[in-house]
Amino acid sequence: MKDKNLLSIADLTSQEILGLIERADGFKRKPLANTLTGKSVALLFEKPSLRTRVSFDVAVHQLGGHPVYLSRDEVGLGVREPPADIARVLSRYVSALVVRTFAQSTLETLAHYASVPVINALSNDEHPCQALADLLTIYEKKGSLKDVQIAYIGDGNNVAASLALAAASVGAHFAIASPTGYHITTPVMEKARARAQDNGSNITLSKSPSEVVTGADVIYTDVWVSMGQEEETERRRMAFESYRVDLDLLAQAKTGALFMHPMPAHPGEEISPGLLDHPQSVVFDQAENRLHVQKAILAEILG
Repeated sequence: MKDKNLLSIADLTSQEILGLIERADGFKRKPLANTLTGKSVALLFEKPSLRTRVSFDVAVHQLGGHPVYLSRDEVGLGVREPPADIARVLSRYVSALVVRTFAQSTLETLAHYASVPVINALSNDEHPCQALADLLTIYEKKGSLKDVQIAYIGDGNNVAASLALAAASVGAHFAIASPTGYHITTPVMEKARARAQDNGSNITLSKSPSEVVTGADVIYTDVWVSMGQEEETERRRMAFESYRVDLDLLAQAKTGALFMHPMPAHPGEEISPGLLDHPQSVVFDQAENRLHVQKAILAEILG
């Protein structure tokens, strides 16, 4: 992975994904390292963030580097200055760009013009860092990723897309239940199915939450309305009303099935109140594991 961009889970081979999980597990046991000594990393964020910003900032610090946070107003991607110029300027100052943005095309432009690696810290299309942290969490709790059954309930958004690709890459089964019009895009599903075929796993699309959670080892959900979709709020709430994850749905999965959510969560919408604190919930382990996975990514790319 050295000097490579990470714009999508599809940029990683199955072995690279498993290697990152192993390396992240090592960082969790021994947090400090000097991998980034003398190096600076730009954190270029168009979207607000809690977990992504703090975990990347701390990750760079714990690896001995210097994070430089740049907000939307400070940079003005495509407003004050075109992404191509921003990429070429920042490449003269820092060793990598960590970018949280709206359009995947913005990431692709930055990667094209930057002479340093670009890491996707979230775009409208994918959230690869979250998916890798999810795999680490499942591996910790289940002891393996092979043949684990992941049931995703809700919007086929960036989180769902990256998780489908990641699961298929490591031999885990992925089933998603979404209303008509809200499934993962066809190009992503084609990539996921190709990877699943190579790794002996299955990808399933459904409209029925009960169907996909039956026999599941993991139940996963995310918000109904993502950043930038605020104008669709009422329409989305109506479409997803029967896709709420609650105790009844959790009980239909395997005994002890994990409940996962990338957060922020909205109790009363995509989940029932109290579910984040349920004994089967591992959402705060997921949040912590963002730090360890991102250290593994930075170390692999820049180390």
